[in-house]
Amino acid sequence: MSDQIEETIRKFALQNAIFFKGKANPKAVVGKVLGGCPELRSKAGEITPLINSIVEEVNAMGLEAQTKALEEMDSSLLVKEKKERKYELPELKNVDGKVVMRIAPGPSGPLHIGHTRVSILNDEYVKRYGGDLVLRFEDTNPEKIDPDAYDMIPEDLDWLGVKCNRTYIQSDRFPLYYDYTRKLLEQGHAYVCTCDGDHWRHLKEQGEACPCHDLPVETQLERYDKFLAGDYGDGEAVVVVKTDLRHPNPAVRDFVALRLVRHPHPRTGDKYIAYPMMNLSVAIDDHEMGMTHVIRGKDHLNNTNRQEYIFDYFGWKKPEYFHYGLVNIPDTVLKTSVIKQAIKDGEYTGWDDVRTGTVRALERRGIRPEAIRRYWVEAGMKSVDIQFSWDGLYSMNRDIIDPVSDRYFFVADPVRYDIDGIDVIEGKAPLHPDHPERGDRVYRLENPRTVFISADDSRMFAESGKVRLKDLCNIDYGLPAKYAGDDVSILRKGFKAVQWVGADAKDATLLMPDGTVQKGLVEKALESEKGDTVQLERVGFARIEKKDASGVSMVFAHR
Repeated sequence: MSDQIEETIRKFALQNAIFFKGKANPKAVVGKVLGGCPELRSKAGEITPLINSIVEEVNAMGLEAQTKALEEMDSSLLVKEKKERKYELPELKNVDGKVVMRIAPGPSGPLHIGHTRVSILNDEYVKRYGGDLVLRFEDTNPEKIDPDAYDMIPEDLDWLGVKCNRTYIQSDRFPLYYDYTRKLLEQGHAYVCTCDGDHWRHLKEQGEACPCHDLPVETQLERYDKFLAGDYGDGEAVVVVKTDLRHPNPAVRDFVALRLVRHPHPRTGDKYIAYPMMNLSVAIDDHEMGMTHVIRGKDHLNNTNRQEYIFDYFGWKKPEYFHYGLVNIPDTVLKTSVIKQAIKDGEYTGWDDVRTGTVRALERRGIRPEAIRRYWVEAGMKSVDIQFSWDGLYSMNRDIIDPVSDRYFFVADPVRYDIDGIDVIEGKAPLHPDHPERGDRVYRLENPRTVFISADDSRMFAESGKVRLKDLCNIDYGLPAKYAGDDVSILRKGFKAVQWVGADAKDATLLMPDGTVQKGLVEKALESEKGDTVQLERVGFARIEKKDASGVSMVFAHR
């Protein structure tokens, strides 16, 4: 290869490293070189190993040295063309004065990543327009309530930066729902049905009324009093809101408003047996609480159509409804019943188990609420379904934590090497390549000149015969190993730079997203770290969970 080609590769490697926090990506450099020099495409297989070795050498330099080197070679490459996109949610329709919006979780457990979408979108709009954000616990299914959720959900919202002005609990409001149901019966817009449920649904699908549909109002009210008094058994009667039995969508035709449930409620015990269905309670509450705008998934389109009947019957002004597309969140456990059972069985450690997608698990891993907010704002309010991207969220989180995360070495499954051939070995590495003012990790090895490298790197060391201890020196394989100078150019000859720690290293564990734990050693300098997130070089970002005399416990965030 000519010197000119090598210089071109070095330029692009330095540029890529500078633009990406001191770490060039070999694949990106290959693309840049072949894109800028089309004549080299036929030699791609030949130059790729050279590019890889030059990238290794460049990445070992440190950001300050990289910048100085590129400035001397071609300072024009230091200028990065910025293509900033501004993401903003669409305007709300028909805003007249302050807006009132709501977050309405069912208290079956803490929030998970899916819940954060509607929470953040509502919060963004209320902050933009001014008004109230209501937290409403929709706890009208007593069998699916976790009493701790009444406290956990507000804690999760607070961590997300979502501020609610008012809080309501639907189980406190049953008498209100009963009063409005009685009015619907008096108006002839509802009926108490004692038909077999399957037969009632069959008739509805055929667009036909059941025998209870048109009974006199007096009969309906007598049945309603018996219903509230508990004279019917579970499943023997329901209260139904009338709609249009010829509606083109069978799902919108007559819908159940109240059912009988004798399972005790965690808050109210056996006080009530008549439980409102969500379309009744939500319509009433949205009116009573003054909702001006409602954001919900398009899976609620049928519910919106049902609830609009109640608004029309009472002559209420309807909120502006917006239905966004559904989101598929892959590769994570979200269902609260599954998580709860796994906790009970001892499989999960708690609601913050890193194998789940709960907000608490994300917080534990070092995912910042600002990253989650940015993700959903950029995803927007599209009506099309979307696929959630964990890599996208991690990229946004990286932008936030990278500038504040100091760098350290972590060695998993450590193997010890003593070094002969020199009395003292000295070196240093910046705590953060972009912030020299933070200082360096300073290394001095003497009596013992001992290092630990990972078991994987140890096997590679035995095969290659030489490695570079990053930011320290080169060593030749042996027991003990031999000091081999400090020339970084060995990286261009195919030898690797490896992470290492000295004899003063601290025991450490790294909890991975799949629940496994990597045991190893971490630099002693991490003991003095004041931040809660760090970058373990060539491993990834991690959150420090505990530091004490026994060692350091960390939780892996992402690369």
